[in-house]
Amino acid sequence: MGKLSVNLCGIELDNPVIPASGTFGYGWEFAELYDINLLGTFSFKGTTREPRFGNPTPRIADCPSGMLNAVGLQNPGVDRVIDTELPKLAKCFNKPVMANVSGFSVEEYAETCARLDREPQVGWLEVNVSCPNVHGGGMSFGTDPKAAASVVQAVKAVTTKPVLIKLTPNVTDIVSIARACEDAGADGVSLINTLLGMRIDLKTRKPVLANTMGGFSGPAIFPVALRMVWQVAHAVSIPVIGMGGVSSAEDVLEMLMAGATAVEVGAANLVDPFACRNIIRSLPEAMERLGIESLKELTGGNRNG
Repeated sequence: MGKLSVNLCGIELDNPVIPASGTFGYGWEFAELYDINLLGTFSFKGTTREPRFGNPTPRIADCPSGMLNAVGLQNPGVDRVIDTELPKLAKCFNKPVMANVSGFSVEEYAETCARLDREPQVGWLEVNVSCPNVHGGGMSFGTDPKAAASVVQAVKAVTTKPVLIKLTPNVTDIVSIARACEDAGADGVSLINTLLGMRIDLKTRKPVLANTMGGFSGPAIFPVALRMVWQVAHAVSIPVIGMGGVSSAEDVLEMLMAGATAVEVGAANLVDPFACRNIIRSLPEAMERLGIESLKELTGGNRNG
């Protein structure tokens, strides 16, 4: 397994494959299907300070080569995650887990991250800055360099573990956001989050999603994600986690060649719950076919590992 290993912010992973937040629950659900310890790690469901019921239904819509979702960060809140979800996970997963955190104010981000930072099983904090800033007119933290930097500074001030900022692609210049996060002290960035999209029901002539718009994910967005990973990885010196439409071992290798250190797999898990397991099993053969001795020799692993 050594040839598959990568180093993410000082923590060695057996392989670079990481199920993305929102597509893998809190892990134990998938542990009923296969041994999830074969994963590099996984990013658990986006967690907020308070419980959230999420958006009204319908909040899922099919698209060619992808899907739309407007789940609305449904989660039980950080107290329940710490008291219930993490103990259940500890029974089936013996590696550090990535805690995904969302918030609607700088203070909420900091408080939730501080709570999770104290949990022994949490290895990294992945901070989703795609949330609307309720104190800033509703614009997403991730669309403004200063707003994104303010979240990074607040979280870094109250945590000791690596902080990864999950970037939205719904911006004109994602590089400027990534650089602002790096300058503010982020230990890494992960990208891309979902693209904004919508569908209309031809019979009712109304939007399919109750929320009108939602996040577009799946294989269709892979070229956009790869382009943004390339741009960011060549503009910052901190590790980059690539994601967006990844569904095969070849996609993982392509992301690493673009400059990623590790790769998250999202929508593919919702189509096939064994997607990550199968990708990991396929990696050695794909590497052999392409003459790759070790993943660390690829761009991202070599640059950051």
